[in-house]
Amino acid sequence: MSVRAGREFLAIPGPTVVPDEVLRAMHRPAMDIYAGSVVALTDGLLRDLSRVFVTKGRTYIYISNGHGAWEASLSNVLSKGDKILVLESGLFAIAWGEYGRRMGIEVELLKGDMRRAVRPAEVEARLKADKDAGIKAVLVAQIDTASGVVNNIAAIGEAMRAARHEALLMVDAVASLGCMPFAMDEWGVDVAMSGSQKGLMTPPGLGFVAVGERAREAHKKAGLRTPYWDWTGREGEEHYQKYAGTPPEHLLFGLRQALDLLFAEGIGNAFRRHQLLAEAVRRAVGVWAEGGAIEFNIIASRERCDTVTAVLMNRYDPEVLRAYCNEQCGVVLGSGIGQLSGRAFRIAHMGHVNAPMVLGTLGVIEMGLAALGIPHGKRGVQAAIDWLAEQVPPHPAC
Repeated sequence: MSVRAGREFLAIPGPTVVPDEVLRAMHRPAMDIYAGSVVALTDGLLRDLSRVFVTKGRTYIYISNGHGAWEASLSNVLSKGDKILVLESGLFAIAWGEYGRRMGIEVELLKGDMRRAVRPAEVEARLKADKDAGIKAVLVAQIDTASGVVNNIAAIGEAMRAARHEALLMVDAVASLGCMPFAMDEWGVDVAMSGSQKGLMTPPGLGFVAVGERAREAHKKAGLRTPYWDWTGREGEEHYQKYAGTPPEHLLFGLRQALDLLFAEGIGNAFRRHQLLAEAVRRAVGVWAEGGAIEFNIIASRERCDTVTAVLMNRYDPEVLRAYCNEQCGVVLGSGIGQLSGRAFRIAHMGHVNAPMVLGTLGVIEMGLAALGIPHGKRGVQAAIDWLAEQVPPHPAC
């Protein structure tokens, strides 16, 4: 017997739930890709993506996932043999660096920990020791969805400036853009990349790269430039050049609607919604952890991100809990990946998500813990409810 019938709850950290409005926007006939309306669509999207990145720089749209945007970022500013410094705090900055290695870039890892954020002081010290300025770029993820960490990009930028080093700061904002503040220009970020399938609530298939002035200067002498990824080639007057060919018009229709939804809510309000729902999840996990079988992966509370929570399980198999939640209740949790494979599950709370979705997910997890006899503190869901009830006041008209 199961209680799975009904709409499935997707609580994995990407692709996230796509709003019905976005699906409807995509459900339309193909259009003439040379028509003025499609050209205007592209112009508006490029302008508004720069608004979300909070930059006066140029933004590019790629027909790719985030991995393509990784390659676009590296190939446009670096040459074979250049050296990059990768800041470890999970899985994805390391994976980005591995792309660089396979492209002929020398990669140095600033060793971190799967359970903590990057330490800006360690970045500053390493760059000060780079006397010959051999490091050309620093790579970091603002949020790493494998570990559930959030890195302080502003502080890392300050550390790089304190070191008086000219390396470019390159940031993976795939799991953070649209969900938490990102101030590219203010923080001194030179290249930022993201994708469509998380906070921007659009199906996978679009990658974004935002570029500052220092990166544009580096681009002029980059030796890894190739025709498809090349920024210069995408700056031509013809519309098709912005996509190196046919534009992905239906994904663009969806992205337009998703950005409209984000702007209608208010970006600051979206950030606050993510903060509230993330803390609700953390309140529940904190209570469950009293049983001794589970714990937060990220040790310091201030370093836990607002888009996904990674939960370690001690002496119990997280895949059994994930299977119960999915097969019996229709809630799909994220699995542990990288070093956490087989040791953790992940609860995503990003993008098109609200209180019923989060509380429903938490309710099913608590149900699964009870059904499977996994020791846990009781009333975790109640702790989440109490938090939200305290933080979300009644509407004045009530």
